[in-house]
Amino acid sequence: MDIYLGLGSNLGDRKNNLSKAIYLLEKSGVLILKISPIIETPALLIEDSPSDWDLPFLNLVVFCRVTKDPELFFLDIQKIESQLGRVNNKKWSPRSIDIDILTWGNKIISSKNLRIPHPKIKERNFVLTPLLSLNPKLKIPGIKKNIIDLSTSIENHIPLWMGIINITPDSFSDGGAYKNIDDINNRINRMVENGVNIIDIGGESTRPNAKIISSDEEWERIFPMLQLLKEKRKHNVLYPHISVDTYHPETAIKAIELGVEIINDVSGLTTPEMQDVAKNSKQDWIAMHNLGIPANKDKIIADESLDKINETIDKWLIKNIKIWEKSGIDLSRIIFDPGIGFGKNSTQSYKILSCVGRFKKYGLRVLVGHSRKSFLNNISKNQKNKDIETLGISMKLLKQKVDILRVHNVEIHTRAYRSSLKV
Repeated sequence: MDIYLGLGSNLGDRKNNLSKAIYLLEKSGVLILKISPIIETPALLIEDSPSDWDLPFLNLVVFCRVTKDPELFFLDIQKIESQLGRVNNKKWSPRSIDIDILTWGNKIISSKNLRIPHPKIKERNFVLTPLLSLNPKLKIPGIKKNIIDLSTSIENHIPLWMGIINITPDSFSDGGAYKNIDDINNRINRMVENGVNIIDIGGESTRPNAKIISSDEEWERIFPMLQLLKEKRKHNVLYPHISVDTYHPETAIKAIELGVEIINDVSGLTTPEMQDVAKNSKQDWIAMHNLGIPANKDKIIADESLDKINETIDKWLIKNIKIWEKSGIDLSRIIFDPGIGFGKNSTQSYKILSCVGRFKKYGLRVLVGHSRKSFLNNISKNQKNKDIETLGISMKLLKQKVDILRVHNVEIHTRAYRSSLKV
């Protein structure tokens, strides 16, 4: 039976507890099919809880396959929790590990020990966001809405943070910033320490007037880092997901063979060659609206009225959704990026950001990449960095329930977001 499990820990070495739990699940005969990114959230507490209970949780969801019946599997879970130091303390108290059965195929189970699906699944953001990353179209038995609709309808939607690594000499912000692979590795390590969920590796700049390079040159730039990340993940099943920023089908194929989870296609998944790669893969695919790659400041949406801007993007998206479906691509794997700065001037970019959540009506996850871009120049005194301005917009985007925020400075975003959850 294919099932979803929710795992959480807020006591001791939280990541190690989660990792050990997954190991013990596998040892008990569970086949792990997919693991969501880790997210951090405040503890759920009742009024007048002791202050030392207020410890943040690390949460994730595991998609897996089991052969035992639910009651016997529940006993296995209890045994694993006990092995990892879980004791039957008071409800809501800190725990080294918490393993919940979220779903059991399409079954509804109600017994003395079990209620499946988990009765709180549709109101817990720390469950919905990890589920969203695994299966946005998942339908929970007994609930009409799918996961993407549920996550949009609740308050305090939790985003995923995508950290940007450009291994290029000419990217607009961090081009040429890394002299060798050790510099890149140090940068990634800092992102991981600060809670990045996805690491986006790019080898070709798509800024205005950027030099177009071959897929071979692009691969030569990014392969050493991808190989290193592959080795890291062999020893850490909870390592952040990896994305490759490319519009070259040849690069996408090679990256998929190395095990990346996401292809970030700035050309919008509009070529038959890339569509064929997407159709034959299991990876998520970011499709970005654009009017040409590299970006061209002289080629922008013709009208600056918000209605016309949205109409232009809507038409592009509707047309391509039909093409993707006809091509046999699973739409649940598509993530839409409105392409801030690509075919839009500053005014248009701000207007799109003011209502970007509207694109979720198409049933796709939404990613926004606004970090340090030139449209921020008119409000920033620091033309190179613009991290504070990026952060300000990010906080607004959270209210629109954007699913993934692609940023350069992960640390200030995760710190600001965590503090916002406390008030």
